[in-house]
Amino acid sequence: MRILLAEDDPLLGDGLRAGLRQLDFQVDWVRDGEAAERELRAQPYAAAILDLGLPLKDGLPVLASVRKAGISIPILVLTARDGVPDRIRGLNVGADDYVVKPVDLDELAARLRALIRRAHGQVQERLHAQDVVLDPAAHTVHLAGEPVTLSSREFDLLHAFMLNAGRVLSREQLEQHLYSWGQEVESNAVEVHVHHLRRKLGSSLIQTVRGVGYVLLREKPGR
Repeated sequence: MRILLAEDDPLLGDGLRAGLRQLDFQVDWVRDGEAAERELRAQPYAAAILDLGLPLKDGLPVLASVRKAGISIPILVLTARDGVPDRIRGLNVGADDYVVKPVDLDELAARLRALIRRAHGQVQERLHAQDVVLDPAAHTVHLAGEPVTLSSREFDLLHAFMLNAGRVLSREQLEQHLYSWGQEVESNAVEVHVHHLRRKLGSSLIQTVRGVGYVLLREKPGR
């Protein structure tokens, strides 16, 4: 999952970015409110972590501005302001969740996964499609009850497909999901990963929509 991290503290920001990457998030990190708002308006992030005490523009006005613009990206507010009025204000202007510093990394990751899951209309943590079960927290995939080994990119791609089951995704959308800033994208990377997923999970799971992209079918064709 590609997320935006808006945090001006260099030590905390670097630690969160490194830790979340270890937990299989792709992280773009900005250090001020104006950059955060610009990126939220420009990029289709799966979620964002927004500190309130940002330079140039405070987190609350950033949050209010992007919500007024109709941007529905799940936003988790991260702040040292632990007063109830501050939490209420953040939730009222459009925050989806609220975590007070210092934060536990595993809890932060769990909250992010829950926000992303709910944003896609998924109630259960484990995702199901055909005979495939994906567990984002455990980072496991099973096919007909048997474990399947996927690379990190293959897992991320399958996760994106399963969150969007039945929806056609373009190659550009998939690339934006898989790669954060500074990562080189091979011209046929998505096609290669899709090929590997079909080989490991069956050819009926992901279908090509010619000229548009790919779609994951929740049920096998003919059912």
